[in-house]
Amino acid sequence: MRVWLAMKCFFNVLLHGEFANRCELLLKDAPLAKNQASAAAPCSPAVVSASRSDAVTLLATLQREARFVDIVNESLDGYSDAQIGAAARDVLRDCGKVLARVFALRPMLEQEEGATVQVPAHYETECYRLTGDLSREPPFAGKLMHAGWQATKCDLPTWTGSGKGALVVAPAEVQLG
Repeated sequence: MRVWLAMKCFFNVLLHGEFANRCELLLKDAPLAKNQASAAAPCSPAVVSASRSDAVTLLATLQREARFVDIVNESLDGYSDAQIGAAARDVLRDCGKVLARVFALRPMLEQEEGATVQVPAHYETECYRLTGDLSREPPFAGKLMHAGWQATKCDLPTWTGSGKGALVVAPAEVQLG
């Protein structure tokens, strides 16, 4: 019985962010003492606040402040390149402001693209993506193709909505009057 429950929980945690957040809250509760019987005291249901994936929160922020989702989902067939460029300029500028405020991004490496850089022998694979002749032994020297990006902070807005709104990226706007 517990094996089946564990498998169901595993896949629900993997596929459903809200379920994963609720499980995380349950795991934070103090475990039962070894000598305490689980039936000794009645369990009160854990109060779980509605949760939302950080990815949805970021997407909602980019939409609210930069209209990112609108421009990505808009059919561009009826617009000239100049119109698309003008709209994209505003969206990209505003997306950049959001990323700067939320993540304060900085380059992974300070060298200019095209410069020769040294990759240490025991480099972190999260920090370097090597391409080209990978048959050599570290340390490596190679041409910098992209400096990479690193967040120096992560200040996502806190979401305080209800469970129904957890996946809402942008509410429908209705003008009355």
